[in-house]
Amino acid sequence: MHSPFNEFALLLAITAAIGIVAVRFRQPLILVYIIVGIVAGPMVLGWITMHDPLELLAQIGVAVLLFTVGLKLDLHLVRRLGPVALATGLGQLMFTILFGYLLGMALGMNHLKALYVAIALTFSSTIIIIKLLSDKRELDSLHGRIAVGFLIVQDIAVVIAMMAMSTLNMGSGSGVVETLGIIVLKLAAAGLLMALIMRYVLPRLLDLVARSQELMLLFAIAWGIALATLGETLGFSKEVGAFLAGFSLASSPYRDTMSSRLNPVRDFLLLFFFLDLGARLEFHTIDGQIGDAILLSAFVLIGNPLIVMAIMGYMGYRKRTGFMAGLTVAQISEFSIVFVAMGVTLGHVGDDALGLVTLIGLITISVCTYMVLQAHPLYEHIKPWLSWVERKIPFREQVSADTLKIDPEIIIIGMGRYGGQLGQCLHKDGVRVLGVDFDPERVRELRQHGLQMAFGDVENTEIADILPLGEARWVVSTLPDKGLSHTLIASLRQHGYTGSVAVVAHANEDVHGLKQAGATTVFLPYADATEFAAETLYQSLKGKESST
Repeated sequence: MHSPFNEFALLLAITAAIGIVAVRFRQPLILVYIIVGIVAGPMVLGWITMHDPLELLAQIGVAVLLFTVGLKLDLHLVRRLGPVALATGLGQLMFTILFGYLLGMALGMNHLKALYVAIALTFSSTIIIIKLLSDKRELDSLHGRIAVGFLIVQDIAVVIAMMAMSTLNMGSGSGVVETLGIIVLKLAAAGLLMALIMRYVLPRLLDLVARSQELMLLFAIAWGIALATLGETLGFSKEVGAFLAGFSLASSPYRDTMSSRLNPVRDFLLLFFFLDLGARLEFHTIDGQIGDAILLSAFVLIGNPLIVMAIMGYMGYRKRTGFMAGLTVAQISEFSIVFVAMGVTLGHVGDDALGLVTLIGLITISVCTYMVLQAHPLYEHIKPWLSWVERKIPFREQVSADTLKIDPEIIIIGMGRYGGQLGQCLHKDGVRVLGVDFDPERVRELRQHGLQMAFGDVENTEIADILPLGEARWVVSTLPDKGLSHTLIASLRQHGYTGSVAVVAHANEDVHGLKQAGATTVFLPYADATEFAAETLYQSLKGKESST
């Protein structure tokens, strides 16, 4: 007998089964979810009939996702990265709208259809990119933070565009001007209200909620959903409201606890977002537009990343940072489809425009997913052609080691959680330590804790040029990627370094190859920690037995 419960069970079973096959062949799960939605949706098999419950779960998942992203951004990061996020977001929007419009006109579209398609091409999917960066554990990287910043700028822009186009008066622009004025006033009021809540309400409320871990999880979801609803009520989007809800708690001492508890809930609910997205894609109006869709998709896949790289390079970032951030805009958003669908409802464009944008969305989302997941090897292949997007001195990431007050005995490359703690422990023991990291925010943070720090990227084969290797007895890399470890070892040996080199591995089978490449020591953090813990407990038991 057909029922919503049976339909959910069937969807979950099919998705899990295909997901197992995808993981076996190392394919991204996001595409699996979308494909299952398309196949099970009304366009193919018609198994999905409960659109409203599916959409509700999808919206909750998106709100929880944006809430957890907001949790990771505190005020000092916004102050430092806000200008580049705003400049990159607005610059990419203007570039894509202008050249997308001209391209649309060249393809024979009328002015209004070309404008709608051009605007649709500017919006990138915040949800998809954040999920990919989270899976790669790059959400906290420099390019990840910048990407999240300009994606949020895009989310606000799409709301403004939808409100402006919905009030468009074909004879005058007064409706658009009035709408923009109202939006500015609402933004100012929302900002003031959020500041007051963060200052006077949330600190006391969180201290009360923190007495129960279960209540804290419930409060986090309730707060995110409530502000998502408020954001939509004020004329913005649920996504913007949920992001601000998380941001309002980003400076609290409980944010890490909330984030860790929300992650499994987020991943499960996002499944329904991708299923719903696939089920709602419509292709019945794509006849004769495949060539146009391929051309416009190429424009999104190539043009959008290039403009982001150019803007970030001009602002003083390295080509690698610009490339990694630029890949995140190499697709269009689900809101692009919603935007054009609104134009169909208003009578501004026909169904053919909706079919064209839908096809572009499927192409760009699919290709961009692979591009983001394979960003590092892709960068290695094309970096010789990217020098034009980087200044001679990328000053925003140029933290020189020239001002060091010490000749380090140990150089640690990769100052994340493991490397940072290792450096601080050695520093407390009186060892002269130099930490090296590719994230300037991390460099500044650890400098404030008294560590000697320098900026450097192990993926740059010339990294050994900036390292003060003269007195260094050890160079330690805490980066888990064995390919990067091989690169570092080769670079050090080519520059004549004869000291000891230690690298990190997460698999026993990698140890032999790294030692053959020239590593003196290979650390296995999890195995080493387990052995230390076992030895500590064993010695404790022996001590008690001997005392009795």
